[in-house]
Amino acid sequence: MVKDNETVIEEFNTLVNMTPSDLETWLGTTDSTSSGWVKSDGSGETVGHDSTPRKIHRVMTKDISHMRKVVAYCKRHLAQEEKAKQDTGSKSYKSLKNWGHDAQKS
Repeated sequence: MVKDNETVIEEFNTLVNMTPSDLETWLGTTDSTSSGWVKSDGSGETVGHDSTPRKIHRVMTKDISHMRKVVAYCKRHLAQEEKAKQDTGSKSYKSLKNWGHDAQKS
């Protein structure tokens, strides 16, 4: 069953706990560009890194489709990988930050 839009927006706003400014700073780091699955288009960019910079404006203006993708990714990885919350050097932690979630924040 597909979640209603209001639920997705609420979950997105809970999971994406980084400000646009925090994201822009993070996305400019080597750690950001070196974590996650590399896209198959030959660009060398990771899926998570591509998720944020090009779509942040649309997401902030209520792009429900991308919000669903962000919520699903964050929930799945937070449920699977406790390491992300403990080790800021792990690929899991860095990848989650690419999707807007800093596991070190409450």
